[in-house]
Amino acid sequence: MANHQLYDYKQSVIGPIFLEDQLLPGTLEYAIHYIVEDRLDMGVFNARYNNDKTGRKSIDPKLLLKVVLYGYSRGMVSSRNLEYACERITTFMALACNKTPDHSTIAAFVSSIDEEIEDLFTMVLMICHEEGLLGGTHFSIDGLKLSSNASKEWSGKFDDLKKKQEALRRKVKQIVKEHKKTDKKERGQSTTDKARHEKRIKKLTIQADRIEEFLANNEPKIGSKGEEIQSNVTDNESAKMATSHGVQQGYNANAVVDSKSQVVTNAEVFGTGTDSKNMAPMLEGARNNLEAIGVEKPLEGIQVSADTSYYSVENLKACEEEKVDAYVPDQQFRKRDVRFQDADRHRRSTDKRHQKYKSKKRYFDVDDFKMNEDTGKLICPAGQELYVKNRNYTNAEGYKFIAYQAPKTACRDCTLRSKCLRKPKTEARQVHILIEKRPPSITDKMREKIDTLEGRKIYGKRIGIVEPVFGNIRSCKRMDRFTLRGKIKVNIQWKLYCLVHNIEKILNYGQSFAVE
Repeated sequence: MANHQLYDYKQSVIGPIFLEDQLLPGTLEYAIHYIVEDRLDMGVFNARYNNDKTGRKSIDPKLLLKVVLYGYSRGMVSSRNLEYACERITTFMALACNKTPDHSTIAAFVSSIDEEIEDLFTMVLMICHEEGLLGGTHFSIDGLKLSSNASKEWSGKFDDLKKKQEALRRKVKQIVKEHKKTDKKERGQSTTDKARHEKRIKKLTIQADRIEEFLANNEPKIGSKGEEIQSNVTDNESAKMATSHGVQQGYNANAVVDSKSQVVTNAEVFGTGTDSKNMAPMLEGARNNLEAIGVEKPLEGIQVSADTSYYSVENLKACEEEKVDAYVPDQQFRKRDVRFQDADRHRRSTDKRHQKYKSKKRYFDVDDFKMNEDTGKLICPAGQELYVKNRNYTNAEGYKFIAYQAPKTACRDCTLRSKCLRKPKTEARQVHILIEKRPPSITDKMREKIDTLEGRKIYGKRIGIVEPVFGNIRSCKRMDRFTLRGKIKVNIQWKLYCLVHNIEKILNYGQSFAVE
């Protein structure tokens, strides 16, 4: 019978710890230590401190940055968890050089480096360039929607928030009324019940006051269409966004990724759920970062790919201004792709059942109306003649048409009315016959470009460039939500996430870390 030594993981061990021995070459903690210690100019933090003559000595920002970056790489975003790690976990103890920063020190450091984070991001990008990790031939842009430190339950238009505040006030009055009624009936209430009621009243009052203060100090948020959109009482710079995980209150974290080694060249968060206006700031940020590390004309002529959410006139014009070779498809591009013509046969059985219940009703379109060459009049499927309503009708996109309309008396009792008019209240059918095309617009040119074999091939690279970056950040590193509030602080956190990703790329593919 085997006789093994006993062991107990709950036991404490007293012994010497050699800090440098905990940072093994080839590990991410070693890469973070080496890069921060030897290759970053941490003088950017000097202006933050004014304690050279008086005051307590501060913890070196190098140590704080190492702890934060390594903690983020392990999915430890909470400052209290990082404080605990610096006291108990040997790897963190080594990175902090046995210093034990308080959680408030860590939190204050992260939330206040909005100016320094730009320099740090550029310096790490410079290292990526020196290590040969930037290709500079193809950039992919995409956005990752992450939840913020705010509940969507506190979102709404100003009228909705006002109603919620009034409802909370009514609830407080109702509880007080019930409390008095019960107290009178039972001639005194137990101390426990009284404390519970008072606690609930206090909570509801605080919530109502919070909404009232927000409404008094803020203006309604106006969306891109000029209409009011939902505000959030907790973090008004965040947005309510539809994601694959349901509706979330959060931020849209964008990144520009180089194709060679999947290095992030620019990172920024936006408080909107759409990407229709994000191309210009993302390209401008990437250009500024690359110029800062000595790359001349970094965007001119390079390929830039983005998914359908970036398809807008504003974004395409931004690509033209930056002189990039853009590949941004519209939402219908797959329907025009011959490779997806038989895609329906790959549907899941549940999808096929759902498809059965969709309306199969077909309405008459312009091809069902025939022109009488002798009279020059348009004939509808019921044989009625349509008269010319406007010979020079121009739509919003600049196309010119001849507008025809059927007589109201002809449509009123027509047996084909249900197949011709989509709305029962419509009095007469109108048909527009195209007579003149406008010059190709910027969106037309992009559609033609994407529909070419070369365009599909280049755009197909996008998913293998930018999506793995988000997969690494969100799943492998478990940085799947923002814990700070406000766009400035959230932007700091997103750049730190991307710094962790870039440093890992330097570790895995950089020449300085190559295994001999």
